[in-house]
Amino acid sequence: MKILAIEREVLGIADNQFEPHLKQEATRVWELYQAGVLREIYFRQDQPSAVLVLECGDTQEASEVLNSLPLVKANLITFDIIPLAPYPGFSRLFNAD
Repeated sequence: MKILAIEREVLGIADNQFEPHLKQEATRVWELYQAGVLREIYFRQDQPSAVLVLECGDTQEASEVLNSLPLVKANLITFDIIPLAPYPGFSRLFNAD
């Protein structure tokens, strides 16, 4: 199942609190990418937050994966977890009328 995860920073956290965790965060993201769990990762252009596309069995597994990130463990960020389903609309192009 594809899962969209949108980062949310915890309010009241100073920017300098992130620095000690950033290398560990990048390492964990790389591990998840290499394992095929993290399929895509982006930063939003309109604000400083990440958007991840995960491949997991369900939202519970996605939550466990995201909770393994150092910035989540340090309570600096959280994620909105959104399960995705394939778009079925293309079948309309091939239905006989």
